Parts: sequence; C-alpha cells; structure tokens
Amino acid sequence: MSPGAPEPGPDLAGDAHPIVPRRVAFDWEATPLHWIPDEPTATHVINVLHLLLPAGERWFVKVFKEGLPLVTDPELRRDVKGFMGQEATHSVQHAYVLDHLAQQQLPTEAYTKHVDFLFEKLLGERPPFKVPVTAQEWLRFRLSLIAAIEQFTAVLGDWVLRAETLERAGADEVMLDLLRWHGAEEVEHRSVAFDMYQHCGGSGLPRYARRVEGMVVVAPVLAWLWIWGASYLIRNDPRLGGRTRYSLRGHNRAVAKGLLPTWRELGTAIPRYFRRSYHPSQEGSLRRAVEYLAASPAARAAAGAVGRAAMS
Repeated sequence: MSPGAPEPGPDLAGDAHPIVPRRVAFDWEATPLHWIPDEPTATHVINVLHLLLPAGERWFVKVFKEGLPLVTDPELRRDVKGFMGQEATHSVQHAYVLDHLAQQQLPTEAYTKHVDFLFEKLLGERPPFKVPVTAQEWLRFRLSLIAAIEQFTAVLGDWVLRAETLERAGADEVMLDLLRWHGAEEVEHRSVAFDMYQHCGGSGLPRYARRVEGMVVVAPVLAWLWIWGASYLIRNDPRLGGRTRYSLRGHNRAVAKGLLPTWRELGTAIPRYFRRSYHPSQEGSLRRAVEYLAASPAARAAAGAVGRAAMS
C-alpha cells in the first residue's frame, strides 16, 4: 500500500479467490547492493529471503507433487496446483536476485549450499539416515513443516504490504515490487498449505499434534537460518569491507525505524497457530493483497503480456 492510501475495506469473503501464477519479471540493472540506502542491516536481514526461497520453494513444489494424488477435494486440488505454480515462480525470481548479488561481488554459494542440503537431502523424498518412518508419516511431517513455514510467510507478506516506512527510507522500487508481489501472493494463498496438511494429515489429536510438532521444528530452525544468513551477508558485503557484523542492537534499530517487522509480530504468530480452532484465513488482509497485485508494475506487465498473447 502506497503512502497516504486508504486502509482496505472489509476483507474479501473467505478465501474464495482464484490462485494463479503470474509470470513476472524484474530488471535488476539499477538496483544497488544496499537497496535500502544507508541501512545495510535491514537490507541484508530481508535479503535472507533470497538465500532461503529458491531451494525452499522448489522443495514445497516437490512435496506437494507427492501429496497431490491424495487430494480428493476438487477445490483444494485446484488451489494446490495454483499454489505450486506461484511457488515455482517465486523460486525463480529470487534466484535471479542471487545472480544480481553475485554481480555486485557478493556471492552466496557458501551459504546456499547448506540450504540446498537441508531441503534436498535432509528433507528429501526419503527420510535421512534410514530413519524408520513410513512414507505416509514422512509426507505428513513435511506437509506440517510447510504449513508452519507458510504461517510466517503470510505474516511477513502482510507486513511488507503495510510497511510504508520502506518507501520513506528510499527503498529501491524494483526490490520493493518483488517483495510486495511475493508478499501479496503469500497472503493470497495463505490457507492452501494448511488445508493441504489438514486434508492429508490424518484426523483427530494425532493430526493436531503433528501440526504443533511442525511449528516447534520450524520456528527455531527459521530463526537460526535467518541470523546465520544475515551474518553471512553482512560479513561478506564488499561495501562494508568486514567492518560491520550482524548484531541484535543493529537489528532492533531497524525494527524501531519500521524497516523490519517487530519481534512481537513474528512471535505472536506462533501461539495463534497452536490454537485448535486456528485457520490461516485469519492472517492479514486478502483485500490488501489483491489490491496490490492489481497495482504491482511487474504483475500488471505479466497480465498485459498474457493478454497480448491471447489476442495474437
């Protein structure tokens, strides 16, 4: 939402909204390394997304492909396919940002090789180290992890759509459009991973316990990966020359300026998720997300390209 724009009205009814991938493209030629001027900590804390998402979202798609034959509800099946298309596009677009960082003398392979190992080996199609877990339970466990991760992506997506302070700080318009396009689609499909898990995860108390287990695993691992990633980027930033390190004090200064989400926003997402009655349709504003997707330069260009192709 741009500065001065009115707050969205009442949210759209439920999540009855078509989930379709948008074949967007971004031009990184003019985007500086510190795309939030004079704010390397805020820049690189957000840049951790680019380190995690290419491999992570490819993994989402692989796991959902495994589970898709189990989906008997036609509406959920349609949404799952839309989710998979959106996540595949997110993975590709964030990978392009890694190429852009490398062109600016900030290579990321020393970090991303560990992320690749996590998703491709430790969380691959078969349990690692020959752990005696049935194929059904291994799939359910991984679906529970994705549902928990998507809780945080919905919260972050809604935050970036509301974070007008990024514009006031002079954030690069192309990067801001990438983050908001992605954030809007995360809000748009906020319920799909949860519904997929609920559909395929069994029933009763075991299904709920496994959902809790997913969040118990995801929350600390994500925090660790994020701190490690931000530390890596700041330490290897050629413009900083090794003079700066990631610190909680620097992070909190960026939070106080409104350039990063508050710890409260992130932390309270966890107990909400633990409620037996919880559903992700309660997260964020679908109306705000849809309004941004209608205004996003990249999404509008993608829609225009589709329209021109259909008319030719």
